[in-house]
Amino acid sequence: MLAIIGGSGLTTLSNLDVSHREVVRTPFGEPSGALVFGQICGKPAVFLPRHGYGHSIPPHMVNYRANLWALHHHEVTGIISVASVGGIRADLQPGDIVLPDQIIELHLGRKSTFFDGVGSPVTHVDFTEPYDADLSRRIAEAASGLSIPVKIGSVYAATQGPRLETAAEINRLERDGADIVGMTGMPEAVLARELGVPYAAISVIANHAAGRGSSANGIHFESLEHVLHEAMGRVRAVIERVVGCQDACLPLGMSV
Repeated sequence: MLAIIGGSGLTTLSNLDVSHREVVRTPFGEPSGALVFGQICGKPAVFLPRHGYGHSIPPHMVNYRANLWALHHHEVTGIISVASVGGIRADLQPGDIVLPDQIIELHLGRKSTFFDGVGSPVTHVDFTEPYDADLSRRIAEAASGLSIPVKIGSVYAATQGPRLETAAEINRLERDGADIVGMTGMPEAVLARELGVPYAAISVIANHAAGRGSSANGIHFESLEHVLHEAMGRVRAVIERVVGCQDACLPLGMSV
């Protein structure tokens, strides 16, 4: 059973035929919301909104450990993370779908390991390649089968939030090799690695990053909703294909 964690722009999974919801208690506190179980094209899947129902939990307050533990508790075979990001690299435009392959973590203070309790052994995990290559490949192949363009490979810079970045910070991130910027990619990815759960990300470019393109003089929030609405329709189609619906198609009238 695959799990989908939805972020900004994907607070519900409309193509999930819901069977039941379950509130999960974890040793690390409350997850962002009830796990929503169901089927996509007859195949089991589970959905969790990262920011809670009503989008009320800011990035720095998400209980990432509880979220990941709850999914692992239900023995998911992989996790697809969906999130909106800012585009730094010049060829990345609002509405583009990107599959990142590297992460730079920039925030501090978030609980980023399951191994920090009293008596817990010091535990290191290899994080050379932070995303699962096989699951990322399945996502790319699903998109290709639907003729949905995706940009494969990028460096995700994970910032603290909830504020957006300054233009100077984006310049620094670019010098450091970052292509996209978001607030939730970590510690989610490393917690999945600690649990041994394959984890891959679908990043949707919601806007040019600060100081870039249409955001040269500021972020225009009024344009984000339309961009995300259209792009997330394509993301849902890709998820259908990954879960196992070989005849998944775009909603009527939606362009690629």
